[in-house]
Order: sequence, then structure tokens, then C-alpha cells
Amino acid sequence: MYLYNEFDQTLVNERVEQFRDQTKRFLNGDLTEEQFRPLRLMNGLYIQTHAPMLRVNIPYGLLSSKQMRMFAHIAHTYDKGYGHFTTRQNIQFNWPKLEQVPDILADLATVQMHAIQSSGNCIRNITCDPLAGVSADEIEDPRPYCEIIRQWSTLHPEFSYLPRKFKFAVSGSPKDRAATQVHDIGLHVKKDAEGRIGFEVLVGGGLGRTPVIGQVIAPFIAEEDILSYSEAILRTYNLFGRRDNKYKARIKILVRETGLDKFKAQVDAEWETIKNGPLKLTQKEIQRVKAQFAPFPYQTAVSTNAPNDPQNNSGAFRQWLKQNTIQHKQAGYRVVFISLKSPTQAPGDITTEQMNKVADLAEQFSFAKIRTTHDQNLALTDVLENDLFLLWQQLNDAQLATPNIGTITDMICCPGLDFCSLANASSIDIAQGITERFTDNAIDTGNISLKMSGCMNGCGHHSIGEIGILGVDKKGEQWYQLTLGGSDSHQSKLGDRLGKAIAKESVVDAIEDIIHVYKAQRTVNESFTNTLQRVGLQPFKDKVYAAH
Repeated sequence: MYLYNEFDQTLVNERVEQFRDQTKRFLNGDLTEEQFRPLRLMNGLYIQTHAPMLRVNIPYGLLSSKQMRMFAHIAHTYDKGYGHFTTRQNIQFNWPKLEQVPDILADLATVQMHAIQSSGNCIRNITCDPLAGVSADEIEDPRPYCEIIRQWSTLHPEFSYLPRKFKFAVSGSPKDRAATQVHDIGLHVKKDAEGRIGFEVLVGGGLGRTPVIGQVIAPFIAEEDILSYSEAILRTYNLFGRRDNKYKARIKILVRETGLDKFKAQVDAEWETIKNGPLKLTQKEIQRVKAQFAPFPYQTAVSTNAPNDPQNNSGAFRQWLKQNTIQHKQAGYRVVFISLKSPTQAPGDITTEQMNKVADLAEQFSFAKIRTTHDQNLALTDVLENDLFLLWQQLNDAQLATPNIGTITDMICCPGLDFCSLANASSIDIAQGITERFTDNAIDTGNISLKMSGCMNGCGHHSIGEIGILGVDKKGEQWYQLTLGGSDSHQSKLGDRLGKAIAKESVVDAIEDIIHVYKAQRTVNESFTNTLQRVGLQPFKDKVYAAH
């Protein structure tokens, strides 16, 4: 993983002290709330329903065990003993005291972390495939390019006050596991006919109240040109993006209203003026960053008998092995997903004790590295197959081995009304109700992505869930709108609305009705999406609205 040099560390340390002074002046009354607001947002600090919320960047979802222990320290010392992992691979702390936030940022700086640009109208955390570097279908590890983009975009003077927030996602495999099509810029690693590395560039994707699937603006941009081409897109957006209406300020609206062809012409004209300048990457620079992501010293002569050993053949272990682990590109290893969707906790939440345990297990089993995922889970990506049973035992003891990865109870869920000041409806209690209803038969339903948001901002990605749930307010009452058939894969798709919104008390029953229709209609091994495409919305609509 990337390690700070002396310049990085100095910059982050100085930023902490700058914000400490800004916070002190605000608390002393020398800065108004209006003056302080952009300053705190540039340092990841929101004001939520009950308390401030601090969002900490985890670049491309990669953590060291030392950094995870720092999260545990922060949760214990400054919060209420837990943190919340998000769909952008970050972590949020929901209960810090404002006057202590500079101390939190100072602690984070000691482990090479910060909250710069995790909020505000700027370029946010760069995200990528959580299987980067370990997937057999990978064309190229995308993490070095994520790091190059991160270094370019952090505190970029021209892009500190964009019309709205801006998000990158990078995928290194033909199978998109980074939801690139619903980002402002999505990058797919490609090879051209001569075998050169480059990127297919998508632009104008996004979720929220106006969900849009991104479009290809350039089928191939060589790796040495990716910064200059990205800058050309950002300059065009910064120049023409609307600032009079925040709901129409995202680049997706600009691309739609301008038209892709005209927008591309504007970008290409801008690119011509900068493509051969200092932003052109050299192979020396690319290789310098790639060296920070060298493969681990894997064992090459590995016995793989342990998972099939009779003493390891408990039903619970076998179920976890099947559901929560996948193949690694290195023989003798597997990728292990750590479910943060236990029936006893809100989706994405993790306690101080669990954070420390994950750090211990990463050191014991996975080269002291941890990944965060877009599904609000964690992963240990480099585990010897011989160690799987021992790892499972310890995860199970820590309530981190729920065998539900990819199932209906592995749902994405925003905090909703429990924390967020923007929310119209609660999410966590609905998630708990669904989990309780399906805990005993989640595996039997097959892999189904369920995503839920408490408002139109769509932080729970409901628009691209195979089952989407959106909380809406109706005259002070909580109602929920259902969509079916969304996808965040390489062929992303927005879900179709099932019908009118339903009352809160009917949501869990409605989800069960949908699953009953699927199980009755599916053919052998047929996925939820394929069944829906074959039979259409009507059978699901008839069942849900006959009962509700």
C-alpha cells in the first residue's frame, strides 16, 4: 500500500493544526456558522441530527492493521464504541464532540490518514474494486492509478469549489466490481491492439434524486494521459456546471443537458491545450507508484487439504466457506469477506472490540492488510486455505462470520432518520426486520442485492438494487417506495418502480411477498434478475398490492 513521504506527512500535519485553529475560533465566536461550514466540510465534518459526524477517507478501500487499530481507538476514546463503514469504502464516526475533532484528526495523521475532501464540493475519495490485485480476471491492478489520481486531486486548487461533489471509481477487470457506471467519472482498465494499458472513460453517472447511468466519452485513453484527460473533464464541468441550483449542479445534469457529443467536443478542445504538458505521466512515475503495491510473498507450494479435513467439516463452517470466501488468483489462497451484517448490529457498523479483532486477524492471516467494500463489509484478501478453519472460528466468536455475503440480508443500508438530518424515513429498523425475517433462509433465496435509502439522496444505492427500498415522507408519515431489477454490474441498470409507496409496517411483508413470487416462478438455478426479466413486474406487483 502507499506510504506517506515527508511531504505528505507535513501537509496532513499542517492541515490538522489549521483546522484546530479554525475550530477554536468558531467555538470562541470569532467565526460564524456560515463561515465555519465550508471549513469543516473540507475536513469531513458534518452536523447530523444528534451530533457531528466525521467521515474518514480510506483511499481505494485499503487499510493496514495499524490503521484499523486507530479506528478502534477513536471509536473508544471519542465516540460510542463503534464506527460505520460506507458504500464509498470510508468510515464514519457518528458521535464525536466538535471540540475534540482536531484531536481525532491529529491521531489519524499518526497512521497516515485524514478526512480531507471526504465532504464538500470537491473530488471525493477515489474508490476501486475491493478485489484489486488478487482477482484472476484482472487486466491490471487499478490501485496504483487510484493513488496517482488521489495525489493529483488532493487539494487541487482549481477543483476545491466545484459546482457539486465529484466522484471517481476505477475498475481493473472486465467484470465491474466498483460501480463505475454510477460515478461522475468511471475508469475501466483496457489494453489496445498493441497491448498498451489505458482506460475506457465513462462520464456523467450518479445516483441521488436523479439517478443516471454514465456514458462512454472515450473508448481508450492511454495511461500516460489519464490525468490530463480527467483534468479536461473537470475543467469543462467547472466552467459550465450550474451553480444556481444544487439539484442540477452535478456533472450528470450538465452532460444530459449539453448532450454527450457536444460535451465531448468541449472536453477534447480543453484536452488539446494541456495533454502534452506536465500532467503527462512518465513510465518512471507510474512504476514508482506501482512499486508501492508489489505482490505479497505468497507461498507457492501449499497443501489445500485443510478445508476438506473431516474435523473441519462442520455445517456452519462449510456454509461460511461457500458463501463468504472466493477464489484468489494465487493457488492455495482465498479471499475472505467479513460480514458486517450480523443480526445484532446495523448494517456496516463495527464495534471497537471487533475492529481490534479484525486487526489481529489481518496480522495473523492476511499480511496485516484489510479491504473495505462497496457493500459495507470488510475483506481479508490473502488467506491461506490451510488457515480458513482457524480464521472462521475466531470470526465466529467475534460475531463476524454471518454466512450471508451476497444474500438478501447482506443489504446496503444508509443510517436514515436514526442519524441523518436529510433523511425522510428510517432505514435501520427496516433492515433489522428484513434480517430477522430471512436469517434462517437467506441462502435458500439465492444471491439478491437489496439496497435501501432513507431519502432521495440515495446514499444506500437503492436505485441500482435488484430490490430497492426508498423512504419517503407523506405528510409527516414514513412510506416506502419499492423498485425491482436494478444492477451495479458492468451492465448497470436502474430499477423499475413496482407501484405506489407502501406503509412502514408493510415493508418487511412486501419483501417476503417478492421473494415468494421469485421462488415460485424461478427455474433451476435461475437468478432473481433473470426471473424478473422473464416474467416481468406484474406477478410481483399483484402479490405485493393484493396484500398491502
